[in-house]
Amino acid sequence: MTKSKNELTIVRFYQLMLNTSLIILGLVLSFYLVRELYAIVLDALQGNNNVHDILEKVLAFFLYFVFVSMIVKYFHEAYHFPLRYLIYIGITGTVRFIIVNRDDAMNNLILSLVIFILVISYIMLAPRQNKVGELKENIE
Repeated sequence: MTKSKNELTIVRFYQLMLNTSLIILGLVLSFYLVRELYAIVLDALQGNNNVHDILEKVLAFFLYFVFVSMIVKYFHEAYHFPLRYLIYIGITGTVRFIIVNRDDAMNNLILSLVIFILVISYIMLAPRQNKVGELKENIE
């Protein structure tokens, strides 16, 4: 089945629009990443002893970092997002939410179960990806 010239033009237009949007988003996230790093260094130099405040900033930093690395990986992986990066974001975001909203014990227990399920999902996903990587190496 061949695609018409109009279909290819539309696909290329949307791919260009998506790539441009992701580059702009990556730049914005990089700005916030550096801003969060600056806040962490400033807290360290000022001697901030509030552990929850520092952990919240560190986890926010890692969320920005994972999003930026996911955008980079998108371009390296021939324009698709690997599922494991979405799982990383889910785990990091949930941990950050637990640290920030630490008052409700039952809610934290449920969120801990969510993290457990995400970790099990990652473990189930990892062997498959390793096998695919080995197959690619054997073919080459």
